Amino acid sequence: MITVTSARKNYGSFAALDDVSLEIPSGSLTALLGPSGSGKSTLLRSIAGLESLDEGTVHIAGEDVTTVTPQKRDIGFVFQHYAAFKHMTVRENVAFGLKIRKRPKPEIQKKVDELLEIVGLDGFQTRYPAQLSGGQRQRMALARALAVDPRVLLLDEPFGALDAKVRTDLRTWLRRLHDEVHVTTVLVTHDQEEALDVADRIAVMNAGRIEQVGTPEELYDRPANTFVMSFLGTVSKLNGQLVRPHDIRLGRQPELALAQNEGTAETLGITRATVERVVRLGFEVRVELRNEATGESFSAQVTRGDAHALGLAPGETVYARATTAPQLTAAVPVT
Repeated sequence: MITVTSARKNYGSFAALDDVSLEIPSGSLTALLGPSGSGKSTLLRSIAGLESLDEGTVHIAGEDVTTVTPQKRDIGFVFQHYAAFKHMTVRENVAFGLKIRKRPKPEIQKKVDELLEIVGLDGFQTRYPAQLSGGQRQRMALARALAVDPRVLLLDEPFGALDAKVRTDLRTWLRRLHDEVHVTTVLVTHDQEEALDVADRIAVMNAGRIEQVGTPEELYDRPANTFVMSFLGTVSKLNGQLVRPHDIRLGRQPELALAQNEGTAETLGITRATVERVVRLGFEVRVELRNEATGESFSAQVTRGDAHALGLAPGETVYARATTAPQLTAAVPVT
């Protein structure tokens, strides 16, 4: 387990960490999620020992490592831009940490071959980094970090420099990898979809503080405040309340916007709206609307079948109602 207690870190007048406390269970994959400047990378680097705290402590597996050097914390670290040894082959890069620890050659060879098979680079042992794709280089980086059997693996936006398709493939692969090796992993990301896809637990950060910690389902379905709800998924504002676009029902007549046995958003009522734009996103359709009573814009998300049945087109009038509206415990301004 990693335990951070009352961590503070200031850069002049800027509070990068403002009394942060967090427990990361052993064997979990925890995502630190938040916008730029929220403190997530500073927290990760403090766990790694690359940043010294002004106040607070860091414990790893019960050991106080607050003042311990990074080299002695027994961690693996992978950055967004991984600096591989260009003159070394894939095998030599992955074996580097084991060689400087003076492990026996047969042990090194066996370990490297096992890891390259796990990360999908079996057969690439003799290639050089320049001969690999960006995704393959990040897999090599993870194999190198895992080679020394770290008790903690820290990932600082490791897929941030890759294109969307490669990112999607790699995060699926990362989840499978974690299920195989079970090393305690902390992932920094600003990508909400990435966090929801791979993490067991998510800590949402904002302005140097942790807003909420929980499973992806808990944070998405029961956000603590408006910031968490807004950052962890798309939101619409309907009659002054935040709702998820996929929780808005549309109908051509007021009664068609109602749903049997839902009744969880009675106070929102039924809203008459004008369709401003219809955007087809694969199997889903985003409908951009304007509240005729208030003039506010909002969006709903429906299936292609529903969009076709309703005959949605710009300028048409529809009726909207939220079927679910989370009860937030605190109102934090949406930034």
